[in-house]
Amino acid sequence: MKQLVPIGILIIFIGIILVFIGALSQIKDGKNTKIAVGGFIGFIPFGIWNDKRLSWIIFGFTALMFVIWIFVALLNSNR
Repeated sequence: MKQLVPIGILIIFIGIILVFIGALSQIKDGKNTKIAVGGFIGFIPFGIWNDKRLSWIIFGFTALMFVIWIFVALLNSNR
């Protein structure tokens, strides 16, 4: 279990680096840039987007993460 924290932090940093690389590589075509961000604050899902297609992806992702969160919570309560 102790190895999961450094792995999680590493995944976050890799994601941030990939976002910066993607943003820098698309600077010349900045007019058509689409973005979507989603996540949870506690148990409340949130999302920000500027494209309708990306909104459905964020809805699906947050729903999937919510189901996984409930599943893990149920597994931990049965211990």
